[in-house]
Amino acid sequence: MKYTQLGRTGLKVSRLVLGTMNFGPQTDEAGSHAIMDAAIDAGINFWDTANVYGWGENKGRTEEIIGSWFAKGGDREKVVLATKVYGNMGADGKPWPNHDKLSAANIRRAVEASLRRLNTDHIDLYQFHHVDRDTPFEEIWQAVDVLVQQGKILYAGSSNFPGYKIAQANETAARRGSLGLVSEQCLYNLAERRAEMEVVPAAREYGLGVIPWSPLHGGLLGGVLKKEAEGGGRRASGRSADALANTAMREKIQAYEDLLDKHGLAPGEAALAWLLTRPGVTGPIVGPRTAEQLDSALRAVELELSEEVLTGLDEIFPGPGPSPEAFAW
Repeated sequence: MKYTQLGRTGLKVSRLVLGTMNFGPQTDEAGSHAIMDAAIDAGINFWDTANVYGWGENKGRTEEIIGSWFAKGGDREKVVLATKVYGNMGADGKPWPNHDKLSAANIRRAVEASLRRLNTDHIDLYQFHHVDRDTPFEEIWQAVDVLVQQGKILYAGSSNFPGYKIAQANETAARRGSLGLVSEQCLYNLAERRAEMEVVPAAREYGLGVIPWSPLHGGLLGGVLKKEAEGGGRRASGRSADALANTAMREKIQAYEDLLDKHGLAPGEAALAWLLTRPGVTGPIVGPRTAEQLDSALRAVELELSEEVLTGLDEIFPGPGPSPEAFAW
């Protein structure tokens, strides 16, 4: 495994991030524990979750599965543990007032609940899952600073923030003498490069590590057409199915798979390796349902993409170009 600093911090994290969203809904507790064991054995020390994972009436279940791994002897000190706050934790979808979003009251309550479920005394990276348009950053940072002083969290990060909110958050933190955001977790992959317009530049300017989620765009970049032709694997669904319904995107995916087949590369591994070449990227989140899927993701860390392949990928999936020139001139 290779490691890098998380943004401008001194914290060293693996270049792959273990995403846990499938723990519970797709993978049972025993299978999830096996994946966590394999991740540690492979040197993946950066794990990501969220208080709402488990979904529906099982919200919080994913954090509980991670907590039970620690309880049975999993080495907490080897893990840089990240979770998130914002979502409504009510099973009926109707939160009691102040039981969601980013008020100081909910941040305090949500941290304590996550600590209990995770069976730990601290969270390394506490991430805001979405912008809260109703809560000023002065209030958010006041709550975060208290938790840092108490040793309950170490760093704060954002997820799904636009560039201007990253700037607003960190300018407010600077006025308070706070560290501010150290990471941004955003949708970013070959098929979805809009983050390069404003989010990635803002993150780099303010020293945030970029953590791409859905690096295979819901399976779209994982060889979906070849699997479809062979009649194997899961049927395309969600983001992947929506994209394939577009004829132009389907043609792009075919060209993408043909390019990688020509060079003897596995699509999913190449898509992850491409993200690892992008400026500002700390590491993509991989969300394996099985240990075998984790093994495939691990190969991406050692994969060196040639200039010919990188050029070909840019031709198929051109990014927006440098900001602001991409939209200004």
